[in-house]
Amino acid sequence: MRMVDLIAKKRDGGTLTKQEIDWLITAYVNEEVPDYQMSAFLMATYFKGMTDEEQAALAFAMLNSGDRLDLSEIPGIKVDKHSTGGVGDKISIPLTPLVACLGVPVPMISGRGLGHTGGTLDKLESIPGFNVNLSESAFRAQVKTIKQAIVSASGDLAPADRRIYALRDVTATVESIPLIASSIMSKKIASGTNALVFDVKVGNGAFMKTADQAEKLAQALVAIAKQAGVKAVALLTDMNQPLGVTIGNSLEIAESIAILKDRGPKDVRKLTITEAAHMLVLGGKAPDLETAIGMAEDALRDGRALAAFKQLIAAQGGDPIVVDNPKLLPQAEYKIPVTAATAGYVTAIDTNALGLAVMQLGGGRAKKDDALDLAVGLVLHKKVGTPVAEGETLAMIHASQPTAAAVAQLVQAAFTIGDQAPAKQPLIQKILPQN
Repeated sequence: MRMVDLIAKKRDGGTLTKQEIDWLITAYVNEEVPDYQMSAFLMATYFKGMTDEEQAALAFAMLNSGDRLDLSEIPGIKVDKHSTGGVGDKISIPLTPLVACLGVPVPMISGRGLGHTGGTLDKLESIPGFNVNLSESAFRAQVKTIKQAIVSASGDLAPADRRIYALRDVTATVESIPLIASSIMSKKIASGTNALVFDVKVGNGAFMKTADQAEKLAQALVAIAKQAGVKAVALLTDMNQPLGVTIGNSLEIAESIAILKDRGPKDVRKLTITEAAHMLVLGGKAPDLETAIGMAEDALRDGRALAAFKQLIAAQGGDPIVVDNPKLLPQAEYKIPVTAATAGYVTAIDTNALGLAVMQLGGGRAKKDDALDLAVGLVLHKKVGTPVAEGETLAMIHASQPTAAAVAQLVQAAFTIGDQAPAKQPLIQKILPQN
């Protein structure tokens, strides 16, 4: 085969065979295909798309470019969760111990933040001593012992995806649904999980800006999972405003602890319980969602989920005392209020802008090797639909420097204030597959 022929075939809207895709990925990993040809292929795919079969073949080819974890020694149905990324999205942190304490093993391989979206691993590292870099054997042993672990992917899982993603980032092809879906699934199948819950974000703070885009991505993820023999459910969830009231690493850990203490923002609590319920059904621990929701609510009320989080922290080298005293988490030295210029109702929030504001404070990365300030971030005092008086605080900036005028201006401009409260939008917009 020749790479130029495959580029031309995709450019002209053709469908690649499994054999062609296997050859393409193998040749690229073996450095027989240069980056410039792979870039051309990615752009052709961006414009022409892929069939379900092509997407699955690409996911499996990238999966087979590296190792695959074998979790068969761990009893039970292993269930993982993946979010496509949002602002204030800390759901994985309370979700993992909640599901684990109810008997479903959660082998979660997670990621770091890049750009305006936060990363679960960065948030966990704001807990003193918490280690996300476990060996494969330690990872398996921990999931077998306490039914939960949240770790970074090893360099041997789906190496083709790692190289291709770096190209997508610099060739304006990140938003391609086939490339996103195959990237996610190559890593998730490699992690050895039996079932998956996808949280596909949609809105101004998400990579998928429209419901149509988000649904196409959700359908692609579920279709690839089905071909892999992995049970899957995808939830389309709102990202037209941040989740909860905190944005920033240690701030989001504190909010997660509040959820595990059966407190905290209603939207974070609802999404945590809903995703937990789907994981419990997929994991065979509940016959239906209604029963599973009741199980999850009970585990939050009686302290089992909180105890499981302490267990997770201790197992990965962290200090569980932060659960009892969240003030031991990194704290910003300065708190700067951002106030409303006019009275009315918050009618919209530019979620992406708030994520970028936290990035400017040092709480997010512009490049993968940027160091983070784990203490900084935002605490929202107002969300969409809430009334606000002139001069009232919209958000509190947590900063390491006494002046943050540019960030304050960005935050204030992110809030739109109007005369009437907007219609309430559902947090969970759709669930696929539909029963």
